[in-house]
Amino acid sequence: MQTLSIVIVDDEKRIRTSLCHLLTMYCPGATVLAEAENIESAAAEIKKHRPDVVLLDIDMPDGTGFDLIKNLSPINFKVIFITAFDKYAVQAFKYSALDYLLKPVNPDELVNALQKAQQQLQTEELSIKLNTFISNMSNIGREAKKIVLKTQDMVHVLNISDIVRCEADRNYTKFILSSGKNILVSGSLKEYDDMLSQDKFFRSHHSHLINLSYIDRVEKQNDQLVMKDSSLVPLATRKKEALLQLLEKN
Repeated sequence: MQTLSIVIVDDEKRIRTSLCHLLTMYCPGATVLAEAENIESAAAEIKKHRPDVVLLDIDMPDGTGFDLIKNLSPINFKVIFITAFDKYAVQAFKYSALDYLLKPVNPDELVNALQKAQQQLQTEELSIKLNTFISNMSNIGREAKKIVLKTQDMVHVLNISDIVRCEADRNYTKFILSSGKNILVSGSLKEYDDMLSQDKFFRSHHSHLINLSYIDRVEKQNDQLVMKDSSLVPLATRKKEALLQLLEKN
C-alpha cells in the first residue's frame, strides 16, 4: 500500500485506539495525522492536515458525520464511514455506493477499503451519494428507494422501482429500465443480486436478475418469462418452483 494520510473521527476513545492499532498492524502505508472526538474538532483537524482519507463515525455528541461533510464542502478527501447501523442502514449504504465499515472493524475490510480509496481519491460524487443515502434512510420500510450507478462518464441515481431487470455482460451488468434506457455498469450480476434480492428481485437464470413487479407471464413449457416491456428472459429449470412460490405470495 502506498502512503495514505488519515484523520480518525469517532467520539469513543477505544474505537480510535483500535483503529490506530489496526492501521499500524495491517496498513503500513497509512499514517494517522490526527484524531477527533466531535464535529467541531474534526473540522479543525481536517482543515489543518488535509488528509487523503477520513475514517468517520456517523453519530457524535454535537452532530453527525453528514453534518461534518456538509460543513467542509467542497470535499477534497475520501470518506469511509464507520458505523454500527442495522441491516436497513447497511442496505442504504450499498444502494448509495458509499464506502463504509461496520463496527467492530474487520482488519481485512479496513485494508480493502483503504486500497479502494487509493484508487479513487476523486470525491466529486460524494454529495450525490450522500443525498441518495439520506433519501433511502428516510424511506426505510417504504417502497421508494434509490440506487447509485456509476458508468465511465456519469453517475446515475435511479428509483429501484424503475428497474425492469438486470443482465450479466461478462464483468459488467446491464440495467434495463422501464423507460427503455439501458445502463452498463462495472460489477458482477451477483453483486447486484445480493443488493436487490431484498427488494422483490429474483435471479431467474445465472445471467438474469428480474424485478418481480414487471413479470407479465410465465411460460412454463418454454422455460421463459415475458416481461411487461415485452422482453423475454430465460427461466432456469431449478429456479421455476421457487419463482412460482414467490409469485403466489405476492
